[in-house]
Amino acid sequence: MCGIVGYIGQNDTKEILLNGLEKLEYRGYDSAGIAMLNEHGLNLFKVKGRIATLKENVDQDVHATMGIGHTRWATHGEPSESNAHPHKSTSERFTLVHNGVIENYQDLKREYLEGINFVSETDTEVIVQLIEKFYDKHQDTAEAFRQVMGLLKGSYAIALIDQEDQDTLYVAKNKSPLLVGLGDGFNVVASDAMATLKVTDQYLEIYDQEIVLVSRNFVEVQKLDGAVVERKPYTAQIDASDIEKGTYPHFMLKEIDEQPIVMRKIMKEYQNDNNDLKLDATIRQAMKAADRIYIIAAGTSYHAGLVGKEFIEKLAKIPVEVHVASEFSYNMPLLSEKPLFVFISQSGETADSRAVLVKIKEMGHPALTITNVPGSTLSREADYTLHLHAGPEIAVASTKAYTAQIAVLAILAVDTARAKGIELDFDPMQELAIVANAMEVLTAQKETIEQITRNYLATTRNAFFIGRSTDFNVSLEGALKLKEISYIQAEGFAGGELKHGTIALIEKGTPVIALATQENVNYSIRGNVQEVVARGANAMVISMKGLEQDDDAFVLPQVHELLTPLVSVVPLQLLAYYAALHRDCDVDKPRNLAKSVTVE
Repeated sequence: MCGIVGYIGQNDTKEILLNGLEKLEYRGYDSAGIAMLNEHGLNLFKVKGRIATLKENVDQDVHATMGIGHTRWATHGEPSESNAHPHKSTSERFTLVHNGVIENYQDLKREYLEGINFVSETDTEVIVQLIEKFYDKHQDTAEAFRQVMGLLKGSYAIALIDQEDQDTLYVAKNKSPLLVGLGDGFNVVASDAMATLKVTDQYLEIYDQEIVLVSRNFVEVQKLDGAVVERKPYTAQIDASDIEKGTYPHFMLKEIDEQPIVMRKIMKEYQNDNNDLKLDATIRQAMKAADRIYIIAAGTSYHAGLVGKEFIEKLAKIPVEVHVASEFSYNMPLLSEKPLFVFISQSGETADSRAVLVKIKEMGHPALTITNVPGSTLSREADYTLHLHAGPEIAVASTKAYTAQIAVLAILAVDTARAKGIELDFDPMQELAIVANAMEVLTAQKETIEQITRNYLATTRNAFFIGRSTDFNVSLEGALKLKEISYIQAEGFAGGELKHGTIALIEKGTPVIALATQENVNYSIRGNVQEVVARGANAMVISMKGLEQDDDAFVLPQVHELLTPLVSVVPLQLLAYYAALHRDCDVDKPRNLAKSVTVE
């Protein structure tokens, strides 16, 4: 969940580090810092809070051509200046930044560092103190670095400065994302290519349990045993202009509005000149060969997976299980004989999902990643990848990536069905074009939805979302959006489950948002609405055109019934946005959350 930027070259490092950290703000953080090395020594600046505060505290007269920077999201120790990165060793010779979690840091502390005076509560400080300890033994920084990396258990992405060596950044990774960017007379280090895209688009992929010696004109990748690894760089496929907010007050609102464009982009990327579906033949074959699909995801991507299950089962007739990634790693179910694993992740760096990927690859099972970030860890390590083509998503609350995931899953299901010879009366491109138009209609009704937000959510402490069938899946996502950015306690429920316990929570004035987009359960969900109204709820119905009734709060443009999740979620996204706005919440950077969850 943290961010790392490093630079070694000829130019002043200060602006490169600070600008890079700003590009990583979307990941979420609670403190930040940079360390810069020049001929006069190390210059360290750390703050609790935002990058803007760090900028104010950095001495503008300091010039250096080497440095590291970090944004931290607390895992060990509260947010504070002392717990912020970079961390220094006792002698102050070594300075380090770290993403991830060291699982055995307490054991290492007891075994090797007795008597050391620690100034932070972090696992990270243990690493830098260990490096100093091993340097005292070997008198060789690279060897000390290598020895310590071999002792660490858990996840890490690390960049180290040795004050006595102005020509080398020491870098290592395991389970946490880290890239080395290549330049002319300089090189950079970043946990996300977006941080350094302004200076290079050429990156070296770093694998787990590798270390890298980064100088101004040379990069050497090594295994932990010192063996040198040769690897070609790749070009990062990210348009830096896409990450600018423009005239929008928040990235989230911009990204909600971009959803029609994303639908059309997906249509363009996944059809050929003859308007036929265009998917990699190896993906098609893998889907056909599978006797069961296991979708692995977390959060919003998990909710997209629930919708994708319906597509694949109803259209391609393949059984599908959807699993929360963090649970699957530790409680794997009995697998079928020919499973295919589908990993859904906006960032492609989700640590929970990657832990599953590593495990199932060891078992010899094929894997497909659906992600928004080409070149991300899940994309590189899976057998196959489908890209979302949604463009960078900066707001922590996912919107356009969610709908892109659903659209790509629909295309995958249709393609597989056709490959199996199943006749469908379903043209995904035609129907997605209708969806894109419907999204434009919905995003143009912001004033109406803002007023609905005032009527139902302005002062509430909690809210419920209900639906049946596909609408239940969307209700889960609507509740997640509301609680993650407005901090309203919100839950999504299957309408029929209310009377099995949840209805006890309904009080006078409790907001209940009901979705009614499925004809076969339209009367059932409306019966559930009457149940909560009878108990004092302030209920509103969002219905599909053709199923609407006179007192419905909002009516959606009609789309194919299978694709209703793509349009019914849009007003829910806007409800959450306006609820957060009216409560003076930080819409793009909600408390305690991060965009890319890179620790388990």
